Amino acid sequence: MAGTGDMQLTIGELARRTGLSVSAIRFWEEKGLVEALRTRGGQRRFLRSDIRRLSFALIAQQLGFSLEAIARELSVLPQGRTPTAADWAKISRGFRRQLDERIAAMERMRDRLDNCIGCGCLSLRKCALYNPGDRLAAEGPGPRYLV
Repeated sequence: MAGTGDMQLTIGELARRTGLSVSAIRFWEEKGLVEALRTRGGQRRFLRSDIRRLSFALIAQQLGFSLEAIARELSVLPQGRTPTAADWAKISRGFRRQLDERIAAMERMRDRLDNCIGCGCLSLRKCALYNPGDRLAAEGPGPRYLV
């Protein structure tokens, strides 16, 4: 990548810009979130656009997305150049769908939890969580109504 030296960052510079540790950047590189270029001496160099990739990954992780899911979505972004608005729109669709599903699940839980707290379990006929005879056990482990 001749002529792009001023657009490249050392791993330490990338760490300072993102707030990640150098070891975390190496780990995330192993997971495919970023791809380092190598100098003739074998040192890692990153594109300035990797600041956005890693910042996005930090936010997505704080929202509960796994590193695998983040890496899968980021894999559609081009390597070796700054992603365009169209490139980001591609991954936005995948995350938007997942976020919409989570929001809907959280709203269902909020609405049903309000009823549960409000009733104090005084009326099993109205309880959204009532499961007589544990009939939902046939569907597998874990919660069923709120998910």
